[in-house]
Amino acid sequence: MALLLLLFFMLPLSISASASASADAFIGVNIGSDVSDMPSPTAIVALLKAQSIQHVRLYDADRALLLALAKTGIRVTISVPNDQLLGIGQSNATAANWVSRNVIAHVPATNITAICVGSEVLTTLPNAAPILVSAISFIHSALVAANMDGQIKVSSPHSSSIILDSFPPSQAFFNRTWNPVMIPLLKFLQSTGSYLMLNVYPYYDYQQSNGAIPLDYALFRPLPPNKEAVDANTLLHYTNVFDAVVDAAYFAMSDLNFTNIPIVVTESGWPSKGDSSEPDATIDNANTYNSNLIRHVLNNTGTPKHPGIAVSTYIYELYNEDLRSGPVSEKNWGLFYANGEPVYTLHLTGAGIIFANDTTNQTFCVTKSNADPKMLQAALDWACGPGKVDCSPLLQGQPCYEPDNVVGHATYAFNAYYQKMAKSPGSCDFKGVASITTTDPSHGSCIFPGSHGKKGTRTNGTSLAPSNSTSSGCLSQYYYNGESFTSLVILVVLLLGAVM
Repeated sequence: MALLLLLFFMLPLSISASASASADAFIGVNIGSDVSDMPSPTAIVALLKAQSIQHVRLYDADRALLLALAKTGIRVTISVPNDQLLGIGQSNATAANWVSRNVIAHVPATNITAICVGSEVLTTLPNAAPILVSAISFIHSALVAANMDGQIKVSSPHSSSIILDSFPPSQAFFNRTWNPVMIPLLKFLQSTGSYLMLNVYPYYDYQQSNGAIPLDYALFRPLPPNKEAVDANTLLHYTNVFDAVVDAAYFAMSDLNFTNIPIVVTESGWPSKGDSSEPDATIDNANTYNSNLIRHVLNNTGTPKHPGIAVSTYIYELYNEDLRSGPVSEKNWGLFYANGEPVYTLHLTGAGIIFANDTTNQTFCVTKSNADPKMLQAALDWACGPGKVDCSPLLQGQPCYEPDNVVGHATYAFNAYYQKMAKSPGSCDFKGVASITTTDPSHGSCIFPGSHGKKGTRTNGTSLAPSNSTSSGCLSQYYYNGESFTSLVILVVLLLGAVM
């Protein structure tokens, strides 16, 4: 997918070339270059630094970007593009020249740690498949000659579609048409301590399943035990598509008698916008998937087959690519617009970590678009009651009375509580009916707490924070029903509070 960088979020975690139970996983993000106003290498590196990025990957070996990355300490993965594969795979000298020009010329100032030879070659460029392992071996030989093979690993990313009969995972095997390529490739990875690179897209698995895969299962959302997928052969329980695909790859390698090669997921993500045939390509789903993926990976959860074994993953992608052809979703996989503004704000809670790709730190708490009205009502009752939110601006005649419905009023109350609690983890959940956004929900003369006084332009995000509130309370319940003496007392108290 064009020029890619891999972005390492969060804390400066370290990972060895071969994943192990003791290694920490990292998260990366792919950056495509099909952007009409592509940022300069200097601007890209500035964004990487601003986001505390430790690892980047290029889909080629762009000289200007490699120079911009010099002396940053950022670990860089570069790539042999598919259109250069045939030449390198047929000539050791061509491979050596490529390494000299794109690796030796930049090391050690630029910290190059891996090389991807081609991308999804078996499925997108099958005529080059017979020379893939030769190209990988020639690149590696050039690194050995330069005494860099210990520092730089070599592999090639594959589409997960090369795995057949992928569920249950224990039955999975690689498309045997490619055994003449996969067997020597796996031997190479094993002998050099490298890893299998795999592109995993639960979005496409979900889309193509004709309803067989639940959306929650694709998005890492919690499932009740009776909804988890169980591998009848191993009795392993799967709570998400991602783990099932990764384990299918492990089992497919086992089918060829390779059991000690780690996996790195080189691409995964979810589009934030789609056309009429892609109703689940939404901001909320993209945020949910990527936020849950980040938490899952950085917790070193591993998979049911290999719990605790790191599965470092690169999110596709850093920027929306407006020049890409195909459906609308193809243009909308990014975390950021080309100007550095976030498409949505990622939120990760756990182990004292909160990550957000927000550059302003101005966030608000709003109702979710699909929230159940009864649950909204109960949460609104709590916020304006035990939550001690000042709900007087919601009274008739006050600035935030309109729109006069539970969604509008709950949004104000939720945000007021969230701001009152200093945006602390768990303060924007309300039993799952609220989410965090970077769009200022203020409207007209109704200025929401936390606003700078004008309506923002960015789009909703999702909070993953657990709720520490309850859904009990009374104020808005009486306010909307308006049939009890208690409601009159509360309204009078609020009105007096507003006047005072």
